[in-house]
Amino acid sequence: MSSPRVVALGFAPDLVGYEAAWAEQRLVHDQVASGGQPDTVLLMEHEPVYTAGRRTNSWERPTDGSRVVEVDRGGRITWHGPGQLVGYPIVRLPVPFDVIAYVRRIERLLIEVCAELGLDTLRVEGRSGVWVPADERGPDRKVAAIGVRVSRGVTMHGFALNCDCELSWYDRIVACGIEDASVTSLTAELGRHVPVAEVLAPVVARLSILTDPAVPAAPARPAPAPGADTLARARVV
Repeated sequence: MSSPRVVALGFAPDLVGYEAAWAEQRLVHDQVASGGQPDTVLLMEHEPVYTAGRRTNSWERPTDGSRVVEVDRGGRITWHGPGQLVGYPIVRLPVPFDVIAYVRRIERLLIEVCAELGLDTLRVEGRSGVWVPADERGPDRKVAAIGVRVSRGVTMHGFALNCDCELSWYDRIVACGIEDASVTSLTAELGRHVPVAEVLAPVVARLSILTDPAVPAAPARPAPAPGADTLARARVV
């Protein structure tokens, strides 16, 4: 499979505003869907921002007045900002469309990238994204988030891989609506500085995975059973 065209919108110190990137996504999506451009992946680092997908609950949002951008992707609330590699694949899905299989391919891509950098990660059944399994350091930890939308057979939004970001931004939200796990970064897990610049090449080298229906999903581990607090909150919300 051929690799998509790569467009770098900006990296630190030239951070990209979320609304500007979203407008670019919509423009490129229309071009790809109409056949005017090939499959394209936009890569960048964002200015700090919280974005909320369609399924975000009120109790998952920041309570300190932080601005939240409402977006048209799946998933719930997350953060984007410096030290995080964000990728927006705008690619035509193979027919018949299988959005879940596409998400599994993004996970496979990111799991392979983490492995090349020295971090073993996995997929958790029922939870999108890429995870560091629970160990003596703590519960399951999410190192990469995924949220997508498909229109006219072409994808939008995508993935965010935490490289060397400031993790305290996540303290204000319930990231992805998951209360029994935490968020981490490549730098935190590997014990060394892992900048976005180091991660770019391994990601770009694997972008052909996104449109290859023959790529299998990574093995998944069952999700932990929800705790009592999570069940009680689910009954109330």
